[in-house]
Amino acid sequence: MEDAPRLHTNSQTLSLSFTSSLIQSSMRLDAPDELLLDYTRAMMGCLLLHPAPRRVLMIGLGGGSMLKYLHRHLPHAAFTVVEISQAVIDLRGDFLIPPDSERLHTVCDDGALFIRAHVRALVQAAPPPRFDVILVDGFDGAGLPPALSSRRFYEDCRAALSEDGVLVANVQADTARSREIRQRLSRAFDGALASVESDEGGNEVMSAATRTMLAQCGADFEARWAALLPVHQATLAATSTRLQRALVKGFPLG
Repeated sequence: MEDAPRLHTNSQTLSLSFTSSLIQSSMRLDAPDELLLDYTRAMMGCLLLHPAPRRVLMIGLGGGSMLKYLHRHLPHAAFTVVEISQAVIDLRGDFLIPPDSERLHTVCDDGALFIRAHVRALVQAAPPPRFDVILVDGFDGAGLPPALSSRRFYEDCRAALSEDGVLVANVQADTARSREIRQRLSRAFDGALASVESDEGGNEVMSAATRTMLAQCGADFEARWAALLPVHQATLAATSTRLQRALVKGFPLG
């Protein structure tokens, strides 16, 4: 039976949860495009790894906080959002998520099945475009579904990425399962994986790409940081040093 999404409102925020009391998404009523939860800000590290993505795939909509942020600040990017729950999609008006358009396409589907079908389509005569960034944040009331944390899923994500594309996945931090997920993701990307924990605890954000790309990102980190818009620098202030450390230590250039 599908978890029913629940809305929680106070004078400052609107939040989304499922059958558990764990908050999945939260929006400031006076700043609906702001990233309120720390792990969502950490996931914006993708903008240091791939500063100008043209095609972004998001698996998991929730309250749409990351979608709204990127949709606003990346005006030249196109977004595909895959959400398994139609009930969650139906709440998009409550969370002020933009309507579908030429830049935004929302699909009610299983994220793992969607990416598998996309990979199969890549061998056709007129294949669909690959994605520059894939963001995976598909938690439900029971946590991260097995289908969105299998080695095959991560291999499919890698196949669906452009040559310099990056996968960013949100997982629970410091558990036996998160360590297993790290191993699967690392194997799918030949060990090219960098991760940081969110300041609020409970979440680990794992970024995977090619080894060459991660090494170059570490080497160019200061220049990439300086080139970010001030809004992105403010968003990433809490996690940028840890991401830089993970890149420089894990992927020395040369």
